[in-house]
Amino acid sequence: MSIVASAVKIEGKGDVDVLALGELPVPAPGPSELLVEVAAAGLNRADLLQRMGFYPAPPGVPSDVPGLEYAGTVSAVGDNVDSFRVGDQVMGIVGGGAMATYLTVHARETIPVPAGMSLTDAAAIPEVFLTAYDGLARQGGLAMGQVTLIHAAGSGIGTAAIQLAREAGARAFATARSAEKLERCQELGMEGGIHVEEGQFAKALLKATGGRAADIILDTVGAAYLAENVAAVASGGAIVVIGLLGGAKGELALGALLAKRARIIGSVLRSRPLEEKAALSQDFIKHVLPALQARRLRPVVDRVIPMTDVREAHRYMASNESFGKIVLAW
Repeated sequence: MSIVASAVKIEGKGDVDVLALGELPVPAPGPSELLVEVAAAGLNRADLLQRMGFYPAPPGVPSDVPGLEYAGTVSAVGDNVDSFRVGDQVMGIVGGGAMATYLTVHARETIPVPAGMSLTDAAAIPEVFLTAYDGLARQGGLAMGQVTLIHAAGSGIGTAAIQLAREAGARAFATARSAEKLERCQELGMEGGIHVEEGQFAKALLKATGGRAADIILDTVGAAYLAENVAAVASGGAIVVIGLLGGAKGELALGALLAKRARIIGSVLRSRPLEEKAALSQDFIKHVLPALQARRLRPVVDRVIPMTDVREAHRYMASNESFGKIVLAW
């Protein structure tokens, strides 16, 4: 084994020119860890924010190596690990550091790659499917027959959430600022799409559903959509906020929220303790992995870009032209 690993490094804060390829020592797995040879890593908005200095890595996580999800092959196992063996193909989420050729991960956070799936496709699964599953099902209480409203339909999380809602027997409605992306979402199981103009979508949702508001709203936008979310949520429903791309501060109509007995839930994965992430991964293996294995759910990959072209990948994500996931491969 090489004594050094290749890695994407963040050398400062700013535009894509702070990204470079470098080296770091190959880590040794702890007693409950795996050493994974990483084949590919999904690119996420958090990586762009971290590069710009707006989303620092949590304590104990490399601050200069980005990457929140990976797929690869087990190279070594810790003494206490009996759930995986050398040669197994695995995927998962991490607090950072996934854009390196070698990575140590806790075995209980690790998810088997569906049989027959490429590692580049697998790298597009963990962050978006775990986030969407946690937001819809574990936080929002997703159930058959419910109306779900999913913002940013063409994003990685959007494409995953639409499929998860469909798989649960819920009705998936979604918003986007691109009519073309909404059209592409129909094949994923979206019942109705709302082309957002001037930030308004509540009336369009009620029209599309025959007067039913949303039982669960999965929101990656934040402040810019807050008022419309409150107007669009059903009595007893939940607005699950998992992103703030549209701002972090907004005016909240508390009277409307109280009258609907609705909830606003904030959720983030990256900074959760190990045990919470492990519990989510094990829940995911039980309830979602079988559908991925059966190909009822599938990762939506926009394109695979060599890790050496990481700067171009960041530019492409910032353009908002992608549909689904951007994957970086070694």
